[in-house]
Amino acid sequence: MKNPFHYIQQYPKRTKQLLGISHEQFRQLLVQAEARHSQQQVAKEKNQVRLNAKGGGCKPKLSLVEEVCLCLFYLRQLPTFEVLGLQFGISKTEANDTFHYWLKLLRELLPASLLEQVEHYRSDYALVVELLSQFRLTVDSTEQPRERPGDNQAQRECFSGKKKQHTFKNQLITLPEGKDIVDVVAGANGPTSDINLFRQQQQKFDPEQPFEGDKAFVGGKNITTPHKKPKKRELTEQQKAENKVLSSQRIFVEHIIRLLKIFRIARERFRLHPDTYEQVILTVCGLVRLRIGTVVLPVPEQLSTGGMI
Repeated sequence: MKNPFHYIQQYPKRTKQLLGISHEQFRQLLVQAEARHSQQQVAKEKNQVRLNAKGGGCKPKLSLVEEVCLCLFYLRQLPTFEVLGLQFGISKTEANDTFHYWLKLLRELLPASLLEQVEHYRSDYALVVELLSQFRLTVDSTEQPRERPGDNQAQRECFSGKKKQHTFKNQLITLPEGKDIVDVVAGANGPTSDINLFRQQQQKFDPEQPFEGDKAFVGGKNITTPHKKPKKRELTEQQKAENKVLSSQRIFVEHIIRLLKIFRIARERFRLHPDTYEQVILTVCGLVRLRIGTVVLPVPEQLSTGGMI
């Protein structure tokens, strides 16, 4: 079974098909991941009490580059950890541990939304919120199947009558034409209504911030929604034309959701522990932002690990 990392070294143009991002974006991400990993190792070494000399013990079977590739490959393809281990020549336990280590690190490197990217800079955050008020933002929700909870109360809280199964709900707010993810809510219970999630998100924006949404957001404040067909009557031609214009503007948030679901871990039944769901989805949002070019990582001059070109 061919190692996916060796495969993309041989065929760089197929990196996006295997990992969800381009070969150049993968190289840039590797440099940042290596730097963050080194920082963590230095901090860990300072607080560690050693009984053996540094460098002892079993040597890692995978290079740092292969470990990052393993994490991205799992997010994109969603194999079982048994199969993942076979592909990278390690045990399923080691594959599981490697994935969760780099998932946490990638989550730190890749902000899931524009607001998250500037949330630690108060002046920048206020400026971004002010600038966003000049645009009509688009909002939409999506549901993903999850494993049935063992607890009866949790089952009732997670069962979606719309999907007829237990689900997580995510809600995205994007710029016009899907140019960036402005904000995201991940991991709400399936039965939670779209309009209630939206009202919580609205608190982060200017009170007069305009939005666009589908019929699930009818009744919301400052949001334009389609005309609903009256009972036993038809929409007027003008209303149909307005609905068509709104639909053509709102379709771009659907394109962003489609990019999220290119990563199979965000589309198929979620098999990991429910507590990791938010971390996984926000990491995938960060990878989508990297893919569409709104997260710009420094261009690497030379990659020092793994011999990758």
